Amino acid sequence: MIDDSFNRSMVSAMPEQSDSRDAILSAAMTRILHYGYGKTTMAEIAKDCDMSAGNIYRFFKSKLDIAEAMARKFNQTIFQAFSEIVRRSDESALDRVREFFQSRLDRTYHLLEEDPKKLELAEVLGSERPGFANEQFAQERIYIVELLEQGIERGEIAPLDNCNFTAEMLQTALMKFEYPQLWTQLSMEKLQREFDGVMDLLIKALKA
Repeated sequence: MIDDSFNRSMVSAMPEQSDSRDAILSAAMTRILHYGYGKTTMAEIAKDCDMSAGNIYRFFKSKLDIAEAMARKFNQTIFQAFSEIVRRSDESALDRVREFFQSRLDRTYHLLEEDPKKLELAEVLGSERPGFANEQFAQERIYIVELLEQGIERGEIAPLDNCNFTAEMLQTALMKFEYPQLWTQLSMEKLQREFDGVMDLLIKALKA
């Protein structure tokens, strides 16, 4: 028989481990967003948490893992917003497709505009963790496919051979407007003009 005291100790340890990880992530975010990713070391993060560097590595294998965790935390709020758009199924699917990509542009543009150190973080992840970006795009497509399927069912969108492929092509066509500062130095006003033009063409192509 398994000793129940072992199970109880494991359960009681889990919240503590979660708290420690959150504390490390919070301290890392504060330091990285103040000094920048390149000027931050794991030893400094450990010192901010009043931990040993060895203890930090129990939770994050590298500074890059911390950067990815920071991005995942931000993306949670984006995906929550996407989910809310998809759930409003009483509204036009095509209007919500536009809103979906507009909300993505607004959130990511202003995120990077607030602080150049966030742009540095995005550039590092894009270069060092391309798999992470692909994973996020795949998650994003789930919501786009749902919007397309709703539009087809309601007769707003022309039947498609493959909704997942169409969703991927929409992402590709609008790639410039995903974290736009990675691609261009245009102002939001000029980006908005381009976005509206591209989006009008795509919506016209999708209409039944």
